[in-house]
Amino acid sequence: MGSRPEAGLLGRTDELELIAALLAGHSSTGPSLILYGEAGVGKTSLLEAAAVQAEAAGMRVLRASGVESEAEVSYSVVNQLFYALREGADRLAGDQRDVLHAVFDLAQAASLDPLVVSMAVLALLGEAAAERPVLLVDDVPWLDRASATVLGLVARRLADTPVVFLAAARTETPPLFDRVGLPEREIGPLAERPAATLLDTRHPDLAPPVRRRVLDEAAGNPLALRELPAAMAGRQRAGQDPLPTFLPLTRRLEAAFAPAIERLPAPTQHLLLLAALAPDASVATLLPVAQGRGNVDDLEPARQAGLICTDPVASHMSFRPPLIRSTIVQLSSPGERRSAHAALADVSDDPCARAWHLAEAATGPDEMVAHALEQAFLSEFRRDGTGAALTALVRAAELSPQPADRARRLIEAAYLASSTGPLDRVTRLLADARKADDARSVSGTRRGSVFAAATAVYLLHADGDVDGAYRLLTRALDDADTAGTTSTWIDDLLYALLFVCIYAARTTFWDLLGSALGRFDPELATPLRLCYDAFTHPARTPVSIREALARAFAALPTDAAPQWLTPLAFAAVRMDVLSDHRYLVQRMIEQERDGGAIILVLTGLVLLTIDSYYHGQWDEAETMVQEGLDLAATYGYHLLKAQLRIRPAFIAAVRGNADLARSLTSEVMTWAAPRGLGLTQAFARHARAIAALGQDDYEGAYAETSWISQPDIPGTGIPARWMVLDLVEADVRTGRVEEARAHVAAAQQAGLAHYSSHTALIAAGAAALAADDDHAGPLFEAALSLPDADRWPWEHARVHLAYGQWLRRTRDTTRARMHLRAATETFDRLGARPWAQRAHNELRASGVATATRPGTHTSTLTAQEWQIATLAATGMTNKEIGQRLFLSHRTVGAHLHRLYPKLGITSRAALRDALETISPDDD
Repeated sequence: MGSRPEAGLLGRTDELELIAALLAGHSSTGPSLILYGEAGVGKTSLLEAAAVQAEAAGMRVLRASGVESEAEVSYSVVNQLFYALREGADRLAGDQRDVLHAVFDLAQAASLDPLVVSMAVLALLGEAAAERPVLLVDDVPWLDRASATVLGLVARRLADTPVVFLAAARTETPPLFDRVGLPEREIGPLAERPAATLLDTRHPDLAPPVRRRVLDEAAGNPLALRELPAAMAGRQRAGQDPLPTFLPLTRRLEAAFAPAIERLPAPTQHLLLLAALAPDASVATLLPVAQGRGNVDDLEPARQAGLICTDPVASHMSFRPPLIRSTIVQLSSPGERRSAHAALADVSDDPCARAWHLAEAATGPDEMVAHALEQAFLSEFRRDGTGAALTALVRAAELSPQPADRARRLIEAAYLASSTGPLDRVTRLLADARKADDARSVSGTRRGSVFAAATAVYLLHADGDVDGAYRLLTRALDDADTAGTTSTWIDDLLYALLFVCIYAARTTFWDLLGSALGRFDPELATPLRLCYDAFTHPARTPVSIREALARAFAALPTDAAPQWLTPLAFAAVRMDVLSDHRYLVQRMIEQERDGGAIILVLTGLVLLTIDSYYHGQWDEAETMVQEGLDLAATYGYHLLKAQLRIRPAFIAAVRGNADLARSLTSEVMTWAAPRGLGLTQAFARHARAIAALGQDDYEGAYAETSWISQPDIPGTGIPARWMVLDLVEADVRTGRVEEARAHVAAAQQAGLAHYSSHTALIAAGAAALAADDDHAGPLFEAALSLPDADRWPWEHARVHLAYGQWLRRTRDTTRARMHLRAATETFDRLGARPWAQRAHNELRASGVATATRPGTHTSTLTAQEWQIATLAATGMTNKEIGQRLFLSHRTVGAHLHRLYPKLGITSRAALRDALETISPDDD
């Protein structure tokens, strides 16, 4: 028992120090203290911790706890608390001895005067003073009145004695226990970080969105953090099945929160049920539909009990803690809930809320309700991309009397599920649709279009099947064209086709999208067309594309649908301008992260990691990658998982961890190659090329870059333009100078200098690297003087290094040192070890002493990274390290993932030796 309280006392340092001072007699408030807090907040654990501390200090611990069944038995808690001292009563004066014997007999205690009993108890404590008694009283609300009076009198008279009194009571304690003159300490919820650590320690297997939902619902309550996941089914914990609107409570949670609700008057309970089922409704809206047309005074008992608070401006009610809401619903009967929903539907002005209340009030199929639910939530999805629409459509299907309507709504739900995940739910919903109505004559209809889009998204993202998705979408577009489908019917098809084109990176796929944009007039025409132009014709009018993108981003309303934003964001990445608009992608991620479209969260993370990588924010990129990988694995988005895995491969490559880069890219290429995913393979080979360059393996780099691009710049999305510098360096270092110059000429012909400041720097640096000595100098100067060149630190430093090497070779050592120093500073800051070592070597060769020695690491570890690495080197698991350092196992894993490249290793086995070469960062 001694270790369990400590495991639950994360974030209670201040309280434990206060208790230690109390026990040591150093408390500034005296020897008595009452801990107040909501149910489950950890008061009992603090009493347990006090008992452990007191016993360790040789003190006599006396404990008692109020019990509801004994609340009417006078002196029952006094009896329980002091019974262990009953032998000492025989040594007291006759009257006091008799009083205490009556208390210990209970049957004779009812008529005793509390003041007389108090004096006898004080005398008994004086008799036991040498043992330094510690009085611990839990569950004060259930103390009998006589015991409460006695303990109140005793606690105020312990000054100048070795006795300590510590009690715990819920915030909603009635005025039974006289608190006048006794110091109090409110025990609030855990702060965010210790709450997350406690949850991760107890339940490390929760899917990220489930974890966030539990953290939100628990609101720092330790009991809720421990118990809520225990009430979930396995698939719910893993994020594979949706969580209910109200999380189910375990018996322990219900026992903790239910009594306070059950003590409330019936009108108050009914009003709270209405508020729980309609959390956005104002009090003024709820009162007319309460039983007997409720009165605002009906809320007062709940307010006095500390269960609710009311916003004075919006007049909305909120529950304290939030879990009270689930408790209220769980305590109600199905009939009570249906009646409450029906009443709320009558007064709701919001179409979605009204439709949902009608659906929850329904007892059987009802087409009117199903139609209202479908229409309300589909419009909500178009506006906000909310995951609530999926739940609503499934419920609408359940309420559909006709099989065809049920099938159509299930297909719509499957399409939403392809965005919200998990992806295996798509196949289940489509299978249910076929069971409901196996009619296959859906070509050229809304139902057929949505079926094709849902299936295509599933094929693309679950298995990377670009060919299957392309064939399906081609047929659907042909059918829509033949049927004269309106533009709103094909937005889903074209939106799905766009991503097939991006990841397949094939000219024929892009041709289909271009043709479809000409044949139809979709609502998404502007973002789709801009993305199409950015990927297929960026060299034709790069300035106009950037200007059009800027206008399109500026024109986006604050509530713009993500289907408008994501094509623009892909186009912005393609044109190297996402950094100007990344706040919009970050906002989308935040909006969709909890209960929204997981595919948008993952897509946003893919885009932001690319942007962060190109701007030298590599640690930031790795943090986002880790979040994305967890989500992708949980929800089955294997295509996006592959895209995310590529970015740490790039970072490992530039930081000199070639083994890790090859391992990550091999895994990605093994998955991508059979599926013909051109973009994915190209990025993976690009990362391998950089790893080879870092290892001076120029033939290997040449082999990888040659796969991506012969001396031309394809317009299908393969990122050859971002790797021209790598292509040219591999060519030059292997003696293929003419090939290098052919690549430079192709880049110039393709207008790479006009795409963006990024590609302009790459193209100019490549031109200088491939030039002969008569022309190289001015070309290097031109590259480094380009506007915004320093926004791209990785390539900028490489140009500085190449220029410095050329200057030293041509014996201009003074100018060489300037450029080599600039390269060294940037490479050291980025942690690009192979290039930093080259720069240091070149500086030393130019006559400048440097602090870095061959074989040492240019990136130090932070103090926390050093702690984690040291513990991992001893063989401790991530979970054990997390428990030691009060971190989640996910946080430990993320730190290890970042520090391996800094140390130039790929596994724990090499940690011990690597740590001998560095020291932690003391800053």
